[in-house]
Amino acid sequence: MDRRSSGISGRYTRSGNDYNQPNNHAPSSGRGRYRHATVRPWDHPPRTVPDRNEFYHSSGTRSSQHLQCRSVNPAQDFNALITQEIMDDLLSKSDHFGHRYNGKNHSQFANSIKEYTSAAKRPLNRAEQSQLMRMLQNFIPTRSWNWRSLTTTLHSLTSAGVFTPHFPMDERVKLTQAHLLSTLLDAIIFNCSQKPQARNIDARGIANLLWAMAKLVDKGQRQTPEFNKAVVALLPHVSAMKDQFKAQGIANLLWAMAKLVDKGQKQTPEFNKAVVALLPHVSAMKDQFKAQGIANLLWAMAKLVDNGLEQTPGFKEAVAALLPHVNAQKNQFIPQGIANLLWAMAKLVENTQQQTPGLNEATAALLPLVNAQRDHFIPQHIANLLWAMAKLVDNGLEQTPELNEALAALLPLVHAQKNQLNAQGIANLLWAITKLVNNGQEWTPEFNAAVAALLPLVNAQKNQLNAVGIAKLLWAMAKLVDIGQEQTPELNEAVAALLPYVNAQKDQFNAQHVANLLWVMAKLVDNGLEQTPGLNEALVALLPQVNTQKDQFNVRDIANLLWAMAKLVDNEQKPTPGLNEAVATLLPHVKVQKANFKPQDISNLLWAMAKLVDNRFKQTPEFNETVTTLLTCVIIQKANFNPQEIANLLWAMAKLGDNGQEQTPGLYGAVAELLHRVNAQEDQFIAQHVANLLWATAKLGELIELNLATSACESLVYRISENLEFSREEISMSLWGVMVCCARLALDSNANKNNVLEKHMDDLLTRLKNNSPHDEEDQSTMIMASSWLGRACPVVRQYQTAISKTQADFRNQLQSCMPSLKIEEEKSLNSLPPVDLLLPDHNMVIEVQGPSHYVGGDFKTRKGSTLLKIALLKKSGFEVIEIPVNRLWHQDVMKPFIDQIKKRTNSQ
Repeated sequence: MDRRSSGISGRYTRSGNDYNQPNNHAPSSGRGRYRHATVRPWDHPPRTVPDRNEFYHSSGTRSSQHLQCRSVNPAQDFNALITQEIMDDLLSKSDHFGHRYNGKNHSQFANSIKEYTSAAKRPLNRAEQSQLMRMLQNFIPTRSWNWRSLTTTLHSLTSAGVFTPHFPMDERVKLTQAHLLSTLLDAIIFNCSQKPQARNIDARGIANLLWAMAKLVDKGQRQTPEFNKAVVALLPHVSAMKDQFKAQGIANLLWAMAKLVDKGQKQTPEFNKAVVALLPHVSAMKDQFKAQGIANLLWAMAKLVDNGLEQTPGFKEAVAALLPHVNAQKNQFIPQGIANLLWAMAKLVENTQQQTPGLNEATAALLPLVNAQRDHFIPQHIANLLWAMAKLVDNGLEQTPELNEALAALLPLVHAQKNQLNAQGIANLLWAITKLVNNGQEWTPEFNAAVAALLPLVNAQKNQLNAVGIAKLLWAMAKLVDIGQEQTPELNEAVAALLPYVNAQKDQFNAQHVANLLWVMAKLVDNGLEQTPGLNEALVALLPQVNTQKDQFNVRDIANLLWAMAKLVDNEQKPTPGLNEAVATLLPHVKVQKANFKPQDISNLLWAMAKLVDNRFKQTPEFNETVTTLLTCVIIQKANFNPQEIANLLWAMAKLGDNGQEQTPGLYGAVAELLHRVNAQEDQFIAQHVANLLWATAKLGELIELNLATSACESLVYRISENLEFSREEISMSLWGVMVCCARLALDSNANKNNVLEKHMDDLLTRLKNNSPHDEEDQSTMIMASSWLGRACPVVRQYQTAISKTQADFRNQLQSCMPSLKIEEEKSLNSLPPVDLLLPDHNMVIEVQGPSHYVGGDFKTRKGSTLLKIALLKKSGFEVIEIPVNRLWHQDVMKPFIDQIKKRTNSQ
């Protein structure tokens, strides 16, 4: 969730600061006379407020030095506060006392403005603020003001919304606002620098000032150098006065510090020291916090941790002390408190705070309140609540009836309040809905309606999205498609609207965003998204970021990135230099992080490596070293792989072996360990797994010990007999795999023949014929199966032939030694794939076997395809002589094979 999504309103933190000051005198500050403003005077309009619809009637008027206790409407009330007479009186007081003036009257005036807004239950509107600022051009705090006047003034004016930026805003208002704030901060900094006996700094003032400063930045004020200097000046006093703060002060301080950090305040040693100083007092005063304080504190702790604060024992004790009070005071929380608390719980869990019994009980106590208060949540609350529930579920929270009821209460509100959502809320909501469904939540009509309501808003608010929002939205859309949701025109339009912003904001994405976005693009393309120029430009923009941020990726990022690149290449994305460089950048990190990969990561990584090789990615030493590393991980975690991961891993190993991956002990060991797991989990494999496993076991040929291969094959065909739904491709792969197993048994004179496997071959062949295969590979499989079973095949396939130089040289040498020998080349027998050399007069076939016929090209371990061809030829009555090509590199080594042929043809 974007860190700006969990703001907390002034209602939660506003506290009184109306001190009684005995007189208007202050000791000399060394600053001199009262300073006049450099702001240009304004022409004052009539003292009325034009925005008639922006006022709310207060329950009663407030008394002050200048307001009588009388019943007036809000406009009259406000106009009575800011008369020229009052302003002249303030100026007169400061002029009269000069550098001895302590600011008492000014602070009382500021407090009267705050009381007005408190009665109206809202801050000043734009018209009121503008009218007030015209009167405040000579309202200038000085260093002579005492501590109480300064704290009261800044706190009151901030609470009233005097410093809140409005857009658009009159430049003169902005200038007066900036000047007033600057002079206040200057005086506060000066007071903090004085000797203790000269400044009268108190704990309440410190708490109120830091709260006010946090509120300023929360409302959009810039953190100027002077602002930051004031924060730095105040922080040591937090630590020094830690024992003097009351419960509300502690809550306000931690809220303020969390808000400041969230808005960019550096977590300096002094800052962290102040936080650490306050935490023990949270535990000590736990029974004194009201519901509002509890909500503020837990929000603050979650926000601080989310911004990097270490979870020390003191921090954990404070959290543990507060959690039981959530349940105890659950009926006192207002809607914002409920939203902030659930957001805080989710953030604490996300940042490795374990789901303790206390945290789970607090969550359980809050969920029923969501339903009870559903009519009072504003759009931000709705977005935060759904985000929190999604995050908690994603981290293991049980999906209880209470959770489901809370979701059911919130989802209709998404549609009802859709036009009030900001860009961040839209991103969080789509992310949350997708996460919930991805974690098993049923896709109800309410979910569908919420998504349908949100998608058009993506295009409408695309210009307001930051990098986090863009990454979240694209992830959500890719995941929705991946879990089976229809690619509606609205979804495609939303994707198309976001892609240009990937390029525009490429430098703003962190490592996780880069990984997620490349995963998104691969997933969308894999699910049929057209590779438009916009998509390709986004890819080109992101790929260099992989190299730039390579040291920031965690284990899941590395796995997702390599998977994404492999998937893009597999979907005909051209292997650009940027893509190749990104892959090369990531490979060394696999070895570094090998101990941290989970089973799913290992499975995805080996699948990716196999896909890259299958698409002609160069097998560099770094690539081979990475494969070796991953094979070791397979052996270590052999017992932890689920059925899909087992199927993917064996498929990947078969592909690697088929593409020349060196045959290492690691490869042999990993394959053997996984095949033992096949037998153990045979009843959990779906049709796709069965097909991939039969294909992979067959493809690896003699690398797998015959008994183990046969046992695995028998377990898998048992699953076929249970009437699983197979696609045409899965039928063809399964048929080929069963054939290879039969071929291996036929070639081994000591093996027991298995008629059951041939029966399954027969059934699969029938199913393949019924699917009318048009693919050449499927047709070839059908031809071979028909030949094996002695059946006529309706399909005739034309094979492409190619004669290697080694084969031609051997044929010429053989013909030279045996001139009368009839030799045919590249001859197709019984519609089977062509043989290299046929001696028709002797029913003999000579196969010149290149490295592609052997696993890893070792010229020893024959692949399944090689074994099947030999077995089919022998079953058709041909004698087969195999000659490894590495034995024919020059004429001298050809002689033993020629002599063997002479002997068998009686041509000596």
